[in-house]
Amino acid sequence: MVLEKLRHTFQKTEQQDYLVGLDIGTEYVKALIAKVDGEDIQIIGVGRAHQQLGDMHQGAIADIAGVVKNCEDALSAAEEQSGLQAKSCVIGIAGELVKGATSTIKYRRPQPDRPLDETEMEFIIEKVQDRAAKRAQKQIALETGNDEVDVKLVNSALVSIHIDGYKVSNPIGFQGKDVAVQIYTAFAPMVHIGALERVANELSLELIAVAAEPFAVSRSVLGTDANSTFTAILADVGGGTTDIAVVNDGGVEGTKMFGIGGRIFTNAIANDLGVSYEDAEKLKVNVDHEQVKESVKKDIRKSVDKTLDVWLAGVELALGEFDSVDHLPNRIFLCGGGSSLQQLMDALAQREWYKDLPFTKKPTVQHIDPSEVVGITDATGEVNDHTYITAMGLLRVGYDTMIGNTDNGTLKEKLNRMLRI
Repeated sequence: MVLEKLRHTFQKTEQQDYLVGLDIGTEYVKALIAKVDGEDIQIIGVGRAHQQLGDMHQGAIADIAGVVKNCEDALSAAEEQSGLQAKSCVIGIAGELVKGATSTIKYRRPQPDRPLDETEMEFIIEKVQDRAAKRAQKQIALETGNDEVDVKLVNSALVSIHIDGYKVSNPIGFQGKDVAVQIYTAFAPMVHIGALERVANELSLELIAVAAEPFAVSRSVLGTDANSTFTAILADVGGGTTDIAVVNDGGVEGTKMFGIGGRIFTNAIANDLGVSYEDAEKLKVNVDHEQVKESVKKDIRKSVDKTLDVWLAGVELALGEFDSVDHLPNRIFLCGGGSSLQQLMDALAQREWYKDLPFTKKPTVQHIDPSEVVGITDATGEVNDHTYITAMGLLRVGYDTMIGNTDNGTLKEKLNRMLRI
């Protein structure tokens, strides 16, 4: 393959010092190559390739061969810019069948006077993961009508630990009777993960981690601060899906995905104006251009406005499922190409869709800027807007996986290593 020939021309590098973040979106594939130096992650190569209509379906791969070709194109551009090859890769996974939630288990210790140790914490964590896996499998089986669906853990992270009602950041050495552990877990059907593994294999990449994309977005803004108090709703609006994460005091409360993204607005314009999908996409992104007639602009906005009602209902429904939180964060941060639509931003900020949800006040709305991504810098000057946030988050997940093989870090980081697969 052309990509393989290109790779062999590059100077050999120390593979463990470099990462590939591969965001396989419905509309675009984005590839980032980054150098890892201590806690610093520096992007040195960027590539992007457009996906065809049949390559993806609601965030999941529909045509492996087509997606591999697009990934090759994006990866070739990133490798050419960086002047090197990197083998260690993290790929994002999305779609309505990716289930992420925070589970709480209350464990009554048989010997409350004995100090907690790591072995006992591992036992408690396994209990939480087993319970979450059964719940995810049951939910996916119900939605697919397949009772034998096979699911796999893709991400897991510690949210909080309480001992006899007292919140602790380091449980080791504490005595107490009742231990309550909150852990975020994300599961996906094996058929989806298998497709990603096949893509990585075709690209001659070592897949070190698969990440639920809303989890990756949350990792992008949380960084390495184990004591982060960051609280917000994060929404990644892609071409085929909208992925939502609720983060509270640095912990991921849960993630929800629904199958409505930027393409539904394009399809609505195509149907309402009687034009092709390609022409509708051009009209959607250039609606404010002076060459577009005012009468056409009015029709485009009317079509988008009508479709926004459906999208906002999806957002309301997804957030309404976070019934474990007393109130929802009052800040909403958006990323993804679908959120580039100004009417979408305006509707989210101005309409009263939030009235029946547990907000304490009207939420504010803004894009995530790459400069706000913690611990990741861009040496290329090309990672300059909110459409690259998910790919940057994937690099963070890759970094998490790499340090999981060391003995350094805080207790919370060590506990999180127990959670990684």
